[in-house]
Amino acid sequence: MRPKTLFRPTRKSSAALAATAAVAALTFAATAPAEAARPAQHPAPPKPTVVLVHGAFADSSSWNGVIKRLRHDGYRVLAPANPLRGLANDADYLRSFLKSVRGPVVLAGHSYGGSVISQAAAGDPDVKALVCIAAFAPEKGETPAELGEKFPGATLPTVLDEVPFPLPDGSTGTDLYIKPDKFHDAFAADLPASTTDLMATTQRPVAASIFTDKPTEAAWKTIPSWDLITTQDKAIAPDEQRFMAHRAHARTTEIRSSHAVPVSHPAAVTDVIEQAARSTTR
Repeated sequence: MRPKTLFRPTRKSSAALAATAAVAALTFAATAPAEAARPAQHPAPPKPTVVLVHGAFADSSSWNGVIKRLRHDGYRVLAPANPLRGLANDADYLRSFLKSVRGPVVLAGHSYGGSVISQAAAGDPDVKALVCIAAFAPEKGETPAELGEKFPGATLPTVLDEVPFPLPDGSTGTDLYIKPDKFHDAFAADLPASTTDLMATTQRPVAASIFTDKPTEAAWKTIPSWDLITTQDKAIAPDEQRFMAHRAHARTTEIRSSHAVPVSHPAAVTDVIEQAARSTTR
């Protein structure tokens, strides 16, 4: 017995099916090339985290103007306190802090902070760029005191007060402060006295040993570097800054500024840091 046929196409239905198939084929032909030609969408690389390290006689608030601008431009910013107790101790502290930061990092240091970032960043694959802001960038075994002798002109070392403090082992260390009445001219001559009077009063002292501590690492040898040189600097002579920047093959910018450039010219400092940051996302 033949199975009952549920549907038997007629000439009319066959024609309709053929027409439908033709329309579908034309539609696919019209849309397929456009779909194939559309480029694949790749997410933009994440912006690096900017870590700011202050130097001697200052604290993290010296970066406030820079932090505001970097955040406005979409960067995550961290500004840990630099202990200022000696290069080995300070670099170990920063190295430990960096372990808590996920993803790529642009590491910027002002003044003595440059020595700290160069020591701490060595061997850290997440640090993609170093930025020296009127900063030291010493070679292994090279002290700030030795650099200062090669490039005289800084007056800051002549206006420091020494204050003893106890060390954990029972011995005595020496803290250095800038004499308050000399702070403006030696450290921040392009800022109003009303500002530098507060900076002098709230300055953080630095252990005198930082000027004779010998670095054991020089991260600028392996990590791309940027440098902002301050041509009116009385703390680190401009020629000393140029020498270190040239040796590090740093991308260099010069500005007519005192040593306190993060406070007096935060926009210029931000621009150099963002140059470094943009290089990490190319």
